[in-house]
Amino acid sequence: MAGRAVLLVPHRSDAADEGALPGDYRKILAIVREADGPVRVRAVGERLGLATSVRGKLEPLRAKSAKLADRGRLHKGGDGRFTARP
Repeated sequence: MAGRAVLLVPHRSDAADEGALPGDYRKILAIVREADGPVRVRAVGERLGLATSVRGKLEPLRAKSAKLADRGRLHKGGDGRFTARP
């Protein structure tokens, strides 16, 4: 955007509407919310149809999940699993 930094994943307080998020991030949020408990990135990758046996395929997904947690949309536990925020 003309030399300006663009925040693809806005902070939860900045934009409560998830429609502003890119599609990948909305899918991750939906999968984590549908889960019965804390979810590992591998399980999210399996639901998305990624080759989870290849670690390199999970790293971008792990980064996106961490970004959602940093922005207050998910909670990342000490064991690396993610849960939905209320």
